[in-house]
Amino acid sequence: MTRTLIRGGHVLTMDPTLGDLPTGDVLVEDGVIAAVAPSLEVSDAEVIDAAGHLVLPGLVDTHRHTWQSLVRGICGDWTLGDYYFGIRLGISPAFTADDVRLGNRLGALDALNAGVTTLLDFSHCNNTPEHSDGAVQGLLDTGIRAAFCYGFFESSPEATRFGDHSARLKDFHRIADTYFTSDGLLTLGVSLSELFGLPWDRTVAELAAARERRALIVNHTGCVWGSVLTGGVGELDALGLLGPDMVHVHCNTLDDAEWDALARSGGKVSISVETELNMGMGRPVFARCRRHGLAPTLSADVISLNSGDLWHEMRFGLGFTRWEATEAVNLANAMPETVTTSAKEALGWSTVNAADALGLGDRIGSLTPGKRADLQLVGGTGIEQHPRIDPYATLVFQTTTADVRTVLVDGRVVKRDGLLTGVDLPRLAVEADTAAQAVLGRVHAAGHTLPGTPAGAFEALEPIARGWHAEAVRAVEGRASS
Repeated sequence: MTRTLIRGGHVLTMDPTLGDLPTGDVLVEDGVIAAVAPSLEVSDAEVIDAAGHLVLPGLVDTHRHTWQSLVRGICGDWTLGDYYFGIRLGISPAFTADDVRLGNRLGALDALNAGVTTLLDFSHCNNTPEHSDGAVQGLLDTGIRAAFCYGFFESSPEATRFGDHSARLKDFHRIADTYFTSDGLLTLGVSLSELFGLPWDRTVAELAAARERRALIVNHTGCVWGSVLTGGVGELDALGLLGPDMVHVHCNTLDDAEWDALARSGGKVSISVETELNMGMGRPVFARCRRHGLAPTLSADVISLNSGDLWHEMRFGLGFTRWEATEAVNLANAMPETVTTSAKEALGWSTVNAADALGLGDRIGSLTPGKRADLQLVGGTGIEQHPRIDPYATLVFQTTTADVRTVLVDGRVVKRDGLLTGVDLPRLAVEADTAAQAVLGRVHAAGHTLPGTPAGAFEALEPIARGWHAEAVRAVEGRASS
């Protein structure tokens, strides 16, 4: 038996029964949290001194395009349209299978470094079977916990070796059989193609394949204003295709009927605050979640724009939701008397809420005995960590990646005393820089201009999307008539 004792930290369990321990110990045995108490008498265990640190669950990201870590920051001044045509149609075809593997490895290590121990990898650069393998291997190389959500997306005809949609479905089943036959750190998921971005029967086939494998399902939902693209909640609901196994990302454009449908289905919501505010997608939907009884979660989303840590997302999200709650008061020429959302609630977005969204609430998300030992030590001597009067406020408002000192996944130390273990960071940086330059060179050679939103592009796409939307409507009408 392997035993680790994390001793003398300020333990924030995120378990309402256990609460917080201003001074406490956490015992880990064979990757499982065995005990949490003010003091534990334990022999034959490795001891990690947590004095002066906060001990808390690892963070959980519910939607990250991890492969884009290799083009970090490229779309800092892009709209959502620029992103679609620049990344999805320009840069994705230029990625080799090795690039996808490196991007996922780099992105997963970036997450671990920031205390993100679990992520939903929305993997939509699977241009060939080798790309699919590379994406999985990049995650496996790092020891992160992840839901690998296979994307069926087309980038461009010249980039893919899949002859038709059925070949992509076949590749998904190959990935499931190759990597997901036993219980491990990776769980299986499906990233749906954008609804009405392809014929409706293909969406139904993707959902069927996911549910045949009992896979998690993630979808970009309601994030394009004035378009049927990424809609579909009403049609999915009418056909009985919504469910508690679905994570709906963004949801900015949904109306009350669609929110009611999500709530009835038990669906989960992932909010990408930085993306939504910076790319013109509308208000992050914290208030809508509250109104309809849904638990918000957070995601770093496009690493080609955003930071790979969730401290930023918490900070942005908490600031936004407090502003939104007080806007009407301010416009009435008054000041609020209380805040509507606490820092502890914000931490819950990326711990207990997010673990539940990924179907892993019985395994991670809180420091509860019996759960897997995914946890982090934050603090130490960092100047921004002192004095620590309110630990939740310190985490949400003061913490940076540098303050994440030690990280465990499944009981294994992946970061110790501020350094990732077993990682040659200078070499990794050179590999990433070299690969990124090669990718951009291929983009240029192919004649693509970045960011590259063609004039009238969305107007040209909309009739096609509406045609495929009509197929869904006919399917709903057919179900009703039968």
